[in-house]
Order: sequence, then C-alpha cells, then structure tokens
Amino acid sequence: MAGSLGFGAVGCGGSDETDRNAADESVTADKLCAVGAVNKAAVGALEVITGATLFAPTGGESAVAAAAGELTREAAPVGSGTGEVCSIYPRPESGGPAAEIRVVWRLSSTPPKEDTALKFTRLPMGEKAGAAHDSAFVTFPCSPKDESREFPDHVSVWARSQAMPTEAEGDVRPLKNAYATVAHSFAMAMARELGCEENGGLKAKPSLIPAS
Repeated sequence: MAGSLGFGAVGCGGSDETDRNAADESVTADKLCAVGAVNKAAVGALEVITGATLFAPTGGESAVAAAAGELTREAAPVGSGTGEVCSIYPRPESGGPAAEIRVVWRLSSTPPKEDTALKFTRLPMGEKAGAAHDSAFVTFPCSPKDESREFPDHVSVWARSQAMPTEAEGDVRPLKNAYATVAHSFAMAMARELGCEENGGLKAKPSLIPAS
C-alpha cells in the first residue's frame, strides 16, 4: 500500500484549477472539500502539515458525496478501484510554496493484508491504519445500512503530500499524527456518506497511539 497512487486530478467538483488560481480568495480549512470533511482536529493537523491557516477554495461542497458516488459506481462491475476525494492547496502566510495535499480513496473486495510497509507506523483505527511523515491511510469495513447499495467491504482513505519524497529527519511524530488525523477525518466523512454500519467501526476521534 506504500506505492504511489496514480490518479488524475478529478476531485472537488471539477473547478479545482479555477479555484486554485483565484489568488484573491482564501478559505479556512473547515470550509474545504465538503461540509464536515475537515473536522476540528483536522483543521489543526493541516496547519501542522502545511504551516498555513488559509487555503485555496475547492468549490467542493459535494466533494465527499461525489467521491462516494464514484466509489459505488466503480464497485458494482469490478469490485475494486481508486479515485480522488479532494485536493488541498495551502496558502502559507509567508507567501512561500507549499505542497498540495491529496486525499484519495481505494476500495477492495478483500480484507487488507496484515503487513504494513516499514515506512508506516501502525495505528489502531478501523481494519488497518498507518502513518508516515508525508502520508497516512485508514482502512475500514463497510456494510451498508441500505442493502440496495452494493460496493466492496473494504475502503481505504489516504492523505498524502504531493511534494517530492524526502527522508524523514528529526522527530516526525507530530507530522505522522497530523496526517493520520486528516486521513481519519476524511475516512469518517466517507463512511457516513456511504452509509456504512456504525461508520465502519471508526471512533469519533483518531487513535494515534501506535498499535502493539
């Protein structure tokens, strides 16, 4: 799961490029991607990751709903797939460049394997979760409350930096926790939108103490 995810830039209502270039417009993190997608904990986590409190608007009031709809459509014929939830473009107060944060989904009809790449610290969330200094993922089972909806039982949500890969230096625990918090926030939003039983077993707050 540690490999690169090759997605096209599709998310957030299709107006990402226009919104990103609107230099005179900025929004706070809680307004990104969809209502409730970035919860209070994830707002602070995005500031830790990017150093920014303002972001390019994504125009994505329905981003999570659109991603859930795409997941459901892809699931029916093939039982697996990948797609984008939203891309986040920071606007650091210093004016310097900041990397895009992309949030994506991956679905599978089989449970996740127990092994986790050495890069990731395993966290006790959902079926499987891991965090690194530049990315994190949360995988949860999804038994839909609405039995008329069909999709695979295992959904992963990733939050990852689009910057050039770098070696981890110093104490990276704050970054790991921040990426895990963002991934958890979007995973909860997707589980709710998909109508997963008991939100896929995810708790209201992320579990950031490494699994034994």
